[in-house]
Amino acid sequence: MRLEFHKIRRLPPYVFEQVNRQKAALRAEGADVIDLGMGNPDLPTPPHIVEKLCETARKPDVHGYSASRGIPGLRRALAAYYDRRFGVKLNPETEAVVTLGSKEGFANLAQAIAAPGDVIIAPNPSYPLHSFGFIMAGATIRSVQAHSPEEYLAGLERAVKHSVPPPTAMIVCYPANPTAQVVGLDFYEEVVKFAKRHEIWVLSDLAYTEIYYDEPPPSILQVPGAKDIAVEVTSMSKTYAMAGWRIGFAAGNERLVAALARVKSYLDYGAFTPIQVAASAALNGPQDCVDEMREIYRSRRDALVESFGRAGWAIPSPRASMFAWAPIPEPFREMGSLEFSMRLIREAHVAVAPGAGFGEHGDQHVRLALVENEQRIRQAARNVRRFFEANGVTEKKEPRVVQGRAARSAAE
Repeated sequence: MRLEFHKIRRLPPYVFEQVNRQKAALRAEGADVIDLGMGNPDLPTPPHIVEKLCETARKPDVHGYSASRGIPGLRRALAAYYDRRFGVKLNPETEAVVTLGSKEGFANLAQAIAAPGDVIIAPNPSYPLHSFGFIMAGATIRSVQAHSPEEYLAGLERAVKHSVPPPTAMIVCYPANPTAQVVGLDFYEEVVKFAKRHEIWVLSDLAYTEIYYDEPPPSILQVPGAKDIAVEVTSMSKTYAMAGWRIGFAAGNERLVAALARVKSYLDYGAFTPIQVAASAALNGPQDCVDEMREIYRSRRDALVESFGRAGWAIPSPRASMFAWAPIPEPFREMGSLEFSMRLIREAHVAVAPGAGFGEHGDQHVRLALVENEQRIRQAARNVRRFFEANGVTEKKEPRVVQGRAARSAAE
């Protein structure tokens, strides 16, 4: 009898788990590990959202099965958000569905639209589920290097030309996880043209759209005709510090939304109704809390770039998201991101996410999450400086900001 199942054999070891095991072992020994690895928001969910959850949960008629597509009020709240934020009109009945977070939305979209042998274009590096959600559905991934938005665009034609059969769908993710890059509306215009020319669906991940430090990032659905071929997945997790609540959305093309809703109807009964009511209150209510969280992340970003730069590690300043995408310092680069991350946690007690976990083209970087306060971030920088000195690395570099053309265009 085979001991491994087919789909499990297609999944490589989860490299983040090796760092997590080391972190747990060190903490069990009493070590003070500063965790900049997992993008798990440490900020509290705004009180008015929690209060709405509690108020609704006390009602006796809300504890049964909910609606798999999402309660009508929450879908209407999402449509209202898209209208005021992007100027995009959505039909909440046919162009929006509530998901159990953006991760579940992407995974079930993959199940809905991909068949064994289908080819999916995915950026590399990128969030692991962008590839592995489709791999679990039986599809084949055509990776395109995406160190910058321009590089990803430039590689799309070649990916189509050399894919057999032709690709079914492609993925975009901006603000990007893990690279923290942003794009302007001109990028999405090119994507829509490309997708229509080659008859390819577009799946856009917009989970970090409200964590930005310059101009607000756009939505692909702002491009005229985008809803003909695109669906966008977003989440409440980062915007409102509701990661554990597991609530998100897919919006856009009716056919894609319907396919996702049909798959979900067989798999779940939707999120707990009080959570959906509270999510509606978040979208419809005051947004000062979002502005305040954004400013906290901005302060943390500035503290990280400045303090790590003084420690000798030049980290490009991210223009969006709650992450920094950091090149491995030259003296350690040959060891790759996993070994560097393991040494960093063992010797400096600072946990980061190995870039290899986001694809082979991420192996010269690590991702740092802005999930510790400024004091802890500066403490992490001091630990890193001592780690460098212990390994004979003393060069000091000033922090710098790296922007590509597409990134600059978003701010112009």
